[in-house]
Amino acid sequence: MDYNDLTDPYEIAKFIKNTKKTTPVKAYINGDLSSTDIKDLEFYGNNDFYIIFGEYHLIKEFINKNISLINNYRIENDRKNSAIPMLNLLNINARIEPGAIIRDKVKIDKNAIIMMGAVINIGSEIGEDTMIDMNAVIGARAKIGKRSHIGAGAVVAGVLEPPSKTPCEIGDDVLVGANAVILEGVKIGNRSVIAAGSVVTKDVPSDVVVAGSPAKIIKSVDEKTKDKTKLLDDLRK
Repeated sequence: MDYNDLTDPYEIAKFIKNTKKTTPVKAYINGDLSSTDIKDLEFYGNNDFYIIFGEYHLIKEFINKNISLINNYRIENDRKNSAIPMLNLLNINARIEPGAIIRDKVKIDKNAIIMMGAVINIGSEIGEDTMIDMNAVIGARAKIGKRSHIGAGAVVAGVLEPPSKTPCEIGDDVLVGANAVILEGVKIGNRSVIAAGSVVTKDVPSDVVVAGSPAKIIKSVDEKTKDKTKLLDDLRK
């Protein structure tokens, strides 16, 4: 599966089905393991302290087998039978803050900003210079354009089921206010503004301001609106 398949829900579902489910853990072990076959696991340490990484069932088996040599241990995990790994952030030319959860098969363009607690699901695309603010949720297959801002706590609905739904698409230079909700399949035109707390149930054309639940057009984007919704280039450097 490559980025050409990101908008196909059937390909994503097949990818999830065929992916080996994993429960990776980290174990801290206090004890003398020098006489064990620990070399078959990924480990760091010596003498009486070790940190071991691997699948839960393998590490649990190792601990049970060598329990007489272990004084105490702790196992940490953050997922169970997970089908999709996290995105490798080291090759992303963007600013990604601690606590963001970004699944594999997400495309993030240069100078984007992903803030603390943001969640970005499989198949999503984040455009150049776009900010995904704190605790925002970008659902599966959603497309966010360039220089846009998805406000804190906002939700752009994902679409995997039903597969007949088209994904959400947010245009360029769009501002989605805090705690707004963009429902499945909705498209937002370029330069439009979604007021905080709005629930958007249908497509929004370019250059308008919408507000309410359900959201309705309240005016066109004017100079006053542009001033209030201006993005800061310095945040993207």
